[in-house]
Amino acid sequence: MMNGAKSERVESRDRRAEGGHVLKFLKFLFYLVVTVAIIIVGGSFLLPAEAVVTRSIEIAAPPDKVFAIVGDLNRLPEYSPWAELDPNAKYAYEGPVTGVGQKMSWTSQNADVGSGSQTITEYDPPRHVASELDFGPMGKATASWDLEPSGAGTKATWGFRSRLDGIAPRWFGLMFDRWIGADYEKGLAKLKTAAEKP
Repeated sequence: MMNGAKSERVESRDRRAEGGHVLKFLKFLFYLVVTVAIIIVGGSFLLPAEAVVTRSIEIAAPPDKVFAIVGDLNRLPEYSPWAELDPNAKYAYEGPVTGVGQKMSWTSQNADVGSGSQTITEYDPPRHVASELDFGPMGKATASWDLEPSGAGTKATWGFRSRLDGIAPRWFGLMFDRWIGADYEKGLAKLKTAAEKP
């Protein structure tokens, strides 16, 4: 009888100890989740509210020749790194032949290309052109070209800007340069080839 009672007391103590360990683990887990949430939410307010990507290249051609390509949306496929991803993409053009208001829309079944539009909003030949990019549900952004004389040619800078509204977009904004930087470099190399043709 005494051995049985002692055994029950030991088992009860073990169960309480085990329950205490589980409770400690759950408390630790709770505080960990709260801490991570605070870091994610609080940290997002310290991150940039805008994603910015820029790439530059030296081109052995005068600014006006380079501008004739980047300032005309009809010629975008000549240097766009995304155009070759889907040769079957459909393009439509609206507005003036060149200048502010010229608009190009594209439609593609390729998820890497998608559908959207690009409209020129700033036009200052042969130095600067900017356009609004509309990716539909994916949001909007601004693309720009800045050209300046450099030696016997032109320094061309291709820029991208996108507002980051919300917690998740601000964290994703840290990856924009890695995501599209290589595409911009590829596009600049294609532009250099196109502009340097005799």
